Amino acid sequence: MKKRDFLKTTMAVASSALLPTSLMALTSKSKGARLRTAHIGVGGMGAADLKSIASHEAVDVVALCDVDAKNLAAAHEMYPKAKVFSDYRQLLKEMNSEIDAVVVSTPDHTHAPASMLAMEMNKPVYCQKPLTHYVSEARAMRKMADEKGLITQMGIQVHSFYDYKLATVLIQSGIIGKVHTVHAWSPKNWGYDGPEPQGEDTIPDHLDWNLWLGTSKERPYKSIFYHPGNWRKLVDYGCGTLGDMGVHIFDTPYNALGLDVPLTIKNECRKPNGYGFPENNSVTYTFPGTPYTTENLTWIWSDGPGVPSSNKDLKLPNKDKLPLQGAMFVGEKGRLLLPHFMELPRHIVNGTYQEIDISKYDPNNLLGNTKNDYERDAPKHYHQFVDACLGQDQVSAPFSYSARLTETILLGVIAGRFPNKTLHWDNEKAEFKEKEANQYLSGAYRKF
Repeated sequence: MKKRDFLKTTMAVASSALLPTSLMALTSKSKGARLRTAHIGVGGMGAADLKSIASHEAVDVVALCDVDAKNLAAAHEMYPKAKVFSDYRQLLKEMNSEIDAVVVSTPDHTHAPASMLAMEMNKPVYCQKPLTHYVSEARAMRKMADEKGLITQMGIQVHSFYDYKLATVLIQSGIIGKVHTVHAWSPKNWGYDGPEPQGEDTIPDHLDWNLWLGTSKERPYKSIFYHPGNWRKLVDYGCGTLGDMGVHIFDTPYNALGLDVPLTIKNECRKPNGYGFPENNSVTYTFPGTPYTTENLTWIWSDGPGVPSSNKDLKLPNKDKLPLQGAMFVGEKGRLLLPHFMELPRHIVNGTYQEIDISKYDPNNLLGNTKNDYERDAPKHYHQFVDACLGQDQVSAPFSYSARLTETILLGVIAGRFPNKTLHWDNEKAEFKEKEANQYLSGAYRKF
């Protein structure tokens, strides 16, 4: 089933639905307004999303959905008043008039199908990162959110942390001048260089394998390769390390520098095997200039064991070791290191750390508390979404922003199909100059 046909089907299901009776509450600033939420995917990160959204005093969790009965039972034990479902399509159809917002925390390949159906029903959506599995989906989700004027937020929680907001202010204030290069890295290995498994295993009684596969192609179940965690490594379901940690680590430089999508992309990695992502990737992007960069910007991402490689741009004063994960801005007047995460940015000029007078860059203390506190800060991104739905705040990572960030990430993932070859991206046409790469911008949707 083609993606466009799937979307037509889901839209047809939703077309007869009336706007939720609580729509007025979503635009009201009344202190008594409440938000009824439905959660699609409640295991792993979904459980964390559920807890953080529900920690807002104005939230009522009314629906839970998961293809794994164990995950669903654990979530239902915490929120016994919520109705439970294994199929998100059934949830949205039956609960349409009883929910105000939807949280999607599934594996990547189900982000767009579930989110698009919810948005077609006029529901605000909080969707985990990366926003989508395909570039075409990211563009479609952004378009629908814009056309319907929906509140949306992508789940990049650190976007709302103090150290990341500070780095954005510092860069945009010109602390290192115009930036010409960004290095970003993570040694995590969400790749798989081994062979595709043969045969099949018995599907556990608690797992609905058909619903887990969703719109992806039919595949026999293997016990350690897909659910619950290893799907990130596989091209049919995840987006590799770049699509996981890359979204978090890209976010602040991408936002601070006011970037759009890249001009060229090149991924130095092993040859594609059609099943798993490479365990090591080195992706070089070039971006058109912005007010915060030189005429063109070079962005170098590396992931997998042993990264990053030694580089003069990454040399730290006092022979300090680089953080395991992070980003380095290289500008005309120095460098700014942003560790990932819960560490303040470090200013480096001529091989020496420089004291940062924060009051100079944030004289009105708009960034708030300067001391990192994970327990305090972790719910902020979620609560911002809830408050925005209630008309009391604005989101900071709407689909209008996060779809472009996701598109950038996914172009690097696609470049892994063409190792060591520079791909040229046409933003206006949404296609590569290299026609053979365009087949990976979208995919067929299975009827399930």
